Amino acid sequence: MRRVRHTGNVAAHASLPIFGKASVVALLAGICTIVFSPRLLPLGWGVAAAASGILFWILPSRLRLLGAALVGLGWAAVHAHAGLAQQLPPGGPPVDHALHGRVISLPHHGPGGTRFHFRVDDAPAMPAELRGRDLALGWYDGFRGAADDRRRTLRAGERWSLTVRARPPRGRVNPGGFDAEGYALRQRLAGSGHVREPAQAHPLGEPTGLPAWRERMAHAIARAVQSDGRRFVQALALGDTRGLSQADWDDLRALGVTHLVAISGFHVGVVAGVAALLAGGVWRCLPMLGLYVPRPMGAAVAAVAGAALYAAAAGFALPTVRTVLMIAVVAAARCSRRRATVAQSLSLAALAMLLFDPLAVLAPGFWLSFAGVLWLIWCLPGREQGWLRGFLSAQGVATVALLPLTVALFGQASRAGPLVNLVAIPWWTMVVVPLALLGTALEALIDGAGRWPWQLAAWCFEASWWLFGYAARSELSLWWLPQSNRWALISAVFGVFWLLLPRGSGGRVPALLLCLPLLWPARHGPAEGEVELLVMDVGQGLAVAVRTRRHTLLYDTGPGADDGFDAGERIVVPTLRALGQGRLDRIMISHDHRDHTGGLRGVRRSFPGATLQAPPGALRGRASACHAGQAWQWDGVTFRVLHPPRDVPQPTNDSSCVLRLETNQGAILLAGDIEKRSEALLVRHAGALLAAQAVVVPHHGSASSSTPAWVAAVAPRLAIVSAGHRNRFGHPRAEVVERWQAVGAEVLNTAESGAVRVWLGREGLQVREQRVFERRWWDAAERSRPAAILSAIKQAAAGPED
Repeated sequence: MRRVRHTGNVAAHASLPIFGKASVVALLAGICTIVFSPRLLPLGWGVAAAASGILFWILPSRLRLLGAALVGLGWAAVHAHAGLAQQLPPGGPPVDHALHGRVISLPHHGPGGTRFHFRVDDAPAMPAELRGRDLALGWYDGFRGAADDRRRTLRAGERWSLTVRARPPRGRVNPGGFDAEGYALRQRLAGSGHVREPAQAHPLGEPTGLPAWRERMAHAIARAVQSDGRRFVQALALGDTRGLSQADWDDLRALGVTHLVAISGFHVGVVAGVAALLAGGVWRCLPMLGLYVPRPMGAAVAAVAGAALYAAAAGFALPTVRTVLMIAVVAAARCSRRRATVAQSLSLAALAMLLFDPLAVLAPGFWLSFAGVLWLIWCLPGREQGWLRGFLSAQGVATVALLPLTVALFGQASRAGPLVNLVAIPWWTMVVVPLALLGTALEALIDGAGRWPWQLAAWCFEASWWLFGYAARSELSLWWLPQSNRWALISAVFGVFWLLLPRGSGGRVPALLLCLPLLWPARHGPAEGEVELLVMDVGQGLAVAVRTRRHTLLYDTGPGADDGFDAGERIVVPTLRALGQGRLDRIMISHDHRDHTGGLRGVRRSFPGATLQAPPGALRGRASACHAGQAWQWDGVTFRVLHPPRDVPQPTNDSSCVLRLETNQGAILLAGDIEKRSEALLVRHAGALLAAQAVVVPHHGSASSSTPAWVAAVAPRLAIVSAGHRNRFGHPRAEVVERWQAVGAEVLNTAESGAVRVWLGREGLQVREQRVFERRWWDAAERSRPAAILSAIKQAAAGPED
């Protein structure tokens, strides 16, 4: 009996190798515990966890999995603290710096500005907090009233001397919105900013390095290909997506083929396979090479080299780096003459990726790429079947298995995707991409030699794109789903696992039921007679979604900018989709100002059936007029327009539509940008109708609004300010905030709270701040709070100023 037990222990130890699949899963679990927690583990505890975990991991004991998990905990914490330490201190004001550095990305030249990444020189003359670090910068026309054409001469790989106003990473936080602060952390950006004093900016040298080569190739493609397909050839050959418009991205999402445009991990794998086949052919043609280097080893080295070169052409984007690591692991196994299954290779590649950058789990591509291969390994484990049946089976498995991740990460799924991919994957991958790469390779060797492959690649792409265009513009092509929680995703993953079990493993109905919380989530909308308000975090502007039981109104659409930023398509529409809004009944524009109408075009494109209402004379006849005395009722909630007066011309701000939402539990007031004149008019004529439970503070908290008489007449419990973080106007003014607080109102600012969600119903007035609801340890507002408190304590200790 003792002998048998000893053998069992040895077998147990052997089944848990240091770099085995179970250890990788434990490492991943530890990393995810830290990365997706609302609070970050202190650095000291992280170092201790990593050190103790290494000890348990390398020793052959039953604690090996615990050791791997501890290493994941500690290593993720160390990387997280290092990533935050690279950023400018949160809470600090923007500061102007004279910087020397290099443009490390392909500059995106828009109609009103240029966006690019800039690496500051690691030199003693540079500011210590920015030395050797990366910034996301904008160079905008119209700064201080004049356009500057020199920004258009900015080239990738070029060194410049710039005066930059830099600030810490800071993003807008909305339901279903883009996480700009998480993106800055993943990209290791120290901060963002814009170019000041453009007249003093000047280049310091000619473009050099990989970014300069990529831009030269992009320009060569643009010269060689005159048709519209050149933007896609640039994307597929170089990962240069600057030429793709928002309409292109909308079509690609509707078709479910965004993973095939730009340089994806799948394309890198194809290139590696072709390189291995070519190397094998060389060895067969020259058998003497086998005396020095075995053919399998030569093919493995060629595969890694081909993958690395293609990844370099893409600027070493994260998906390509993951694939190169995976190919390198497989190649190392072949070169060491060790047999490695696909699952073992996948786990080793994941291990290499996680040890290299544990914060990669924040990127959607990490989960989609590794999960996709994992599902294929599990569902199609080396089955003997023809290539067509195998391709169809793989496509079916990928469509079903990745649906929960796609919905959870992007809030959408493509109904047309499974059919479109059947054509796009073989045609683009086997025809368009090789031609684009052949042209790039020839052009790199001989100027002008890449013309005909690029032109042929563009022609082949356009032939398929013309066909796909009809499917992309169909209303049935894209399926939008509301934002769901993590438990719904976990339940759906288990449901898909059950659904893909072999036949005879159990009923399919329970599997589908597990998917329902994600694919058909419960709607927690207002009941009859209740109203819900969402003041979106749009920066220096305003966008408010008002929902009743069956209707939705959008009050203002957020700001627009000269650089092409459209709050409608970037913020408002994704937020409405995350709320589960398939339709929009009415859009009310408070007044004609870019901070309030800048996103109108994007909203109208997604919700063309919504009626449009604005002050008389605004939007040049495109909207019906709103004026005092108008009223309607939706689902037991009365909507009443209090301002502007009918047929009485008003200045732009004072012409704002003032909307009152009335329920049995109280009222909410939306006041646009009215100023003192209109406030006094409303106090005289509206009287008791101004009293409200909550108010969106007029004019972003400007000193020209919120007079004492107006504040006293409204007397809310909640006052919400929609303003940009550290905006140049100083909104909201301190005296205005104090005025609202003096009447007992809690004042919330979207710059600090993120989107503010308000409910007024049977349970009274309720509020939720998005930054608090979705607490994240990399949140700039959360990290700057202790610094703000410490500053306030120091000021109090110093006593009043003289």
